[in-house]
Amino acid sequence: MNELVFRGKDLFRPSKSHLAGALAFLVLMVSVGMVRSGPVFVAWSLGTVVVLFVPVFYSAWRSWSRVGPEGVTICWGFGAGRTYSWAEIRWVDVRTTASSGPYAGSGPTRAARIFTTSGRRRSLPGLSWSPLYPTADFDVNVQRLRNWWESSTEEAQRVEPVKQFRDRLTPTTIAIVAVVLIMVVGWFVIASRY
Repeated sequence: MNELVFRGKDLFRPSKSHLAGALAFLVLMVSVGMVRSGPVFVAWSLGTVVVLFVPVFYSAWRSWSRVGPEGVTICWGFGAGRTYSWAEIRWVDVRTTASSGPYAGSGPTRAARIFTTSGRRRSLPGLSWSPLYPTADFDVNVQRLRNWWESSTEEAQRVEPVKQFRDRLTPTTIAIVAVVLIMVVGWFVIASRY
């Protein structure tokens, strides 16, 4: 079988409409900031945006995963990556997360992941599907990953992990719990001052 390589830069290709929207937001942010707060505020705001978002975009753009005879290598954009040998991988599946926001009607987000013998779950960068970045051959590539895994491991090694509490947590659930927790803590802080 051929070695498989999935790269973030092949997956995350912003369209012209997305770039136009980002540019419009940037122009709006600068113009409102100049009118209301002045150039110092605008400079600090732009600096903060750059400091926060450039590493995220760099990591997404440079991330990759490789599937080959030695196992699965995962790199999130920094360093050489980490290789999980086939002996360390006990299960391969697809995590499906319900979408929210403007693309909620288009379908859920799906990402291929591996389960290691230590109990950790690792998503494979570059091997995902979302309404924003649909990949036509996602299911084919997941099947190719499974073929590598099945041909490189014994049947006794392949053990489907038991569902855990964290498998039921979605980003929406985590956000709701965080907002409620912040509100409760804020209420206690405000109440303790009076």
